[in-house]
Amino acid sequence: MLFFGDERDQAADLLVHQCGQNLPFFGDAHPEDLDRYLLAALKVSQGNMDFLIAAVELAKADWRDLLMSAGFGHDVSAHMHWYP
Repeated sequence: MLFFGDERDQAADLLVHQCGQNLPFFGDAHPEDLDRYLLAALKVSQGNMDFLIAAVELAKADWRDLLMSAGFGHDVSAHMHWYP
């Protein structure tokens, strides 16, 4: 819903390969355990590829900062209520 055309594929690839099990302490995480972080990156991106890249880089540096930026830091279920 946030990305269209070629950017949709690029965003999906970025999230799958750069914002998942490669994040610190998430090597054994199940895909559904990563939803909070993936949605945080999407929310912070606001549909802008440059912002998404920055959000993924932030997650790789410290995923807690990404959660705080997205407003998901204080409630482990906040991502379930966000809809773009």
